[in-house]
Order: sequence, then structure tokens, then C-alpha cells
Amino acid sequence: MSFDQFWKDNDDAQKENCFNPEATQVAMGILMSDECVYSELNEKGDPWGEIDIPRQFELNKRYNDKAEKIVGRRLLKEIDPKEHVAFPNIKRIGEVFGGQYLMGVNTGEWLESPINTPEALERQLEKIDNLDIESFILPENWEKESRNIYEKTGKKIEPRRHIRGPVTLATSIFGMENLVFLSYDSPELFKRFSRTILKVVLEINRVIDREAGYTSETAPSGFSFADDDCNLMTPEMYKDFGYPVLKGCFEHYSPNPGDKRYQHSDSAMAHLLPILGTLDMNGCNFGPTVMVDEIRKHLPNARIDGCMAPFTFMNNNADEIRKEVKRDCLSIKGTGTRGLNIYTAGSINNGSSLDSLKVVMETVQEFGQY
Repeated sequence: MSFDQFWKDNDDAQKENCFNPEATQVAMGILMSDECVYSELNEKGDPWGEIDIPRQFELNKRYNDKAEKIVGRRLLKEIDPKEHVAFPNIKRIGEVFGGQYLMGVNTGEWLESPINTPEALERQLEKIDNLDIESFILPENWEKESRNIYEKTGKKIEPRRHIRGPVTLATSIFGMENLVFLSYDSPELFKRFSRTILKVVLEINRVIDREAGYTSETAPSGFSFADDDCNLMTPEMYKDFGYPVLKGCFEHYSPNPGDKRYQHSDSAMAHLLPILGTLDMNGCNFGPTVMVDEIRKHLPNARIDGCMAPFTFMNNNADEIRKEVKRDCLSIKGTGTRGLNIYTAGSINNGSSLDSLKVVMETVQEFGQY
């Protein structure tokens, strides 16, 4: 295959949120991930562990050298350790709700919480109602350290426009079964939990925006969520709990047509598409059972990142990869629309090879021509 031609056509296909009417082929968005370096380079390491910046830089550079030969492009960011800036840790939304973020070996980060009864949840929500969130999330040394960093580097903290979705946050704080039972046993507390999540999201981002040097008029637009556990809710439950948080954040941060309104949920959550369709989302990445034509019915303006199963890509079975990429290319063309961005329906895991990416590219060239 011609790498130069593929990447030229792909750059065109990526324009206008992958809806470019002049594009000649379906867009492909798989640019791999930092965790893929370990298997590809036969290196030991925890793909989900704490990042060692100098080592990640060295691994990414070696990986990109190999990628240029196999797929014709450098794919991963190469952040020079000298340019890396570490700000003091600002507490996150899970901590506001009484949880603790933990890091395991080969498991990544998870959020753990002691709150497991409606009474304990109600006490925590009352505590948050009376909490000075700004004082709680900013560390004591924040003003001094952030000022020193700015004076030395000219850099300020980046705004945050992506968070764990409301349902996944709630199941981490309160438990999956507990949250489902709460919707039936204490519907008002259930809705209050949702309202408090929205309130905390807006307040945390207000503080960080200010520390990043923005005002309400100059702050960047767009917002996205990663809400794998939303599939646990019925449409009625989701309308009471998840939907108000997305609606509130999109109204606040994405008021204009081109502003990012995105949800990632790599789970079987097709039953929620009619509700999500009312939010005029322009980007999504859903589970591998949620197909292109079904998404398009409900989200006509969304770039669809998917729908190849992550384990199909990670298992490096060329025939299965071709089958799923061909399916998605033919599906989007069958809808008479554009906006498909070939991607995994979830994360790109360690073990996914550059040779498999080449198979994806070849399949797009064969079956993804408009």
C-alpha cells in the first residue's frame, strides 16, 4: 500500500469532524497509545502504572522509529522530559465525594469509597452542600508553587474538559447495586446525588479555569465524559440521573453548534441512544455491540469513533480485524452519511500491534472508499 496516499487521504477525511464531503475515504483515527510500547518493543513495564517521563519519552521515540517503517508515520507524542511540568495535585471530584484514588500493579487507577448506605450518602451530600470546594481541592502550597512554575516556564495549569461520567462516578462512590436500588427506594436522594455531581463539576472547573488564567468569557468550550457504567441504568433511571449532568455541562461549556459534546461508554448502552440523541452530541465512542447504523439513527451529527472490539485489535487476528473494519466501512456508506472514524470501541490496549494497524489501513483503502 502507499503510506503517503493513505495518510494524505486520511488527513482530508479527518476534516470537518470526519464529515468532509470532499473526502475520498472513511476516516481512521487509530494512532495507538502509550501503553502499546511495551509489547511492541518487548519491554517490561506496567502499561497502567505511574508514568516515568524520561523512560516514556525514550520508549515512545523508539516506537515511533518502528512505526515510521511499518505504517509510514510517527504516532505517539514525544514529550521532552525537560519540558514536562508537574503542578501540585489538585483534588478531584471523587475525593470531594469522600472517595480515594488508588493505583494498583497492572490494574491502573480506581476510585474507592466507604459510602455504602443511603444514610452515609445523604451525610456526604450535606457535607458537600456546606463545603468550600475551592479550599478543599487546592493544596496549601498551590499559590506559591503555581506562581513559581509560571515565572520559570510561563505555563499555567490546563483547564479540564473531560471527566468520569456521572453513572460511573456514582457506582465508584456508592456501588453498582446500591445505586440501582437507590433509584427505586429513595428516588429523591437519587436525584439529589445527580444534582450534586453537576454542582461539583461546575465548581471544580470554575476554580481550575480561573487558575489557568481564564474568565467565564474566555474559558475554552467543549466537554466530554467517560461513562462505561451508564449501561446499568434503564432509560428512565438515566433520564433522572445521568442525563441532567450531561445536559447541564453541555449547556454551560458547549453552547454553540461546533462545541465538543462527547461521550465515551464502552459498554452495551444502545438502549440509552434515544436519550443521548436529544443532546445533539457531535462525538461518541460506544461499546462493540453498539453498531454504526444504530448510532447514526439517534446521533446524526456525531463523529462515531468505533466500532471495532478492543480485544479484536489486541489479539492481532488479521482476518477478524478486516471483518470488523469492513463491516463498519460498509455500514456508514449504507447510511448515506459520513462521520465514521475507524477506531476501537474502547481503549487501545497493550498488545495491539503496528502490524494490526497496517491491516486496518489496508482494509480502509479497500472498503472505505466513498
